[in-house]
Amino acid sequence: MRTDFDPAAMSRNEFYRLLTATVVPRPIAWVSTMSPDGTANLAPHSFFTIASVAPPVVQFSSVGRKDTLRNVEATGQFVVNLAPEGLFEQINDTGTDFPHGVSEFEAAGIAAEPSLRVKPPRVASSPVALECEVHSTLGIGDSTVVFGRVVHAVVSQDVLVDGHPEISRMKPLSRMGKDEWGTVGEVREISRIRHADWRGPAGDR
Repeated sequence: MRTDFDPAAMSRNEFYRLLTATVVPRPIAWVSTMSPDGTANLAPHSFFTIASVAPPVVQFSSVGRKDTLRNVEATGQFVVNLAPEGLFEQINDTGTDFPHGVSEFEAAGIAAEPSLRVKPPRVASSPVALECEVHSTLGIGDSTVVFGRVVHAVVSQDVLVDGHPEISRMKPLSRMGKDEWGTVGEVREISRIRHADWRGPAGDR
């Protein structure tokens, strides 16, 4: 037995709550930007993923027109900082609807550090930062998808194992539905099967 939901018969917020409760977990892009007047902005965006590998492009969606989007459009640059478990409260703080012109770095007491290739600062205590230049933007309904070409990446040595970022050390947070957040929990590994090694469906082996 299943329950049907018709987006055409539901309000925007009702279907938003359904979408965000079922498309889970969602990685968080903790995006830092710089306004034209030099104010550093920092906000979490949970509609986030990789768009392309070559060239390396990441994407996040801004629901509505927020300072992050305005700054990206004005300057063409941003930084995606990994949102680690240890900064849970600070990340949530930066989602506050501060008035335009307020720096979340200052309001939430978050230390910044200079980026190498772009003007927006990085979060000093985040283990990973992807410095990006805007590739393009795409307006869809009430949201804008921002595509950013990664021009530089920096990873803390504390989370590297044999030169590779280790998820158990990065401890990234994710967003769920309602006010729920997720942690990594159990990590399972399985190799992709080549056709030459195929032995039938998993349930029949």
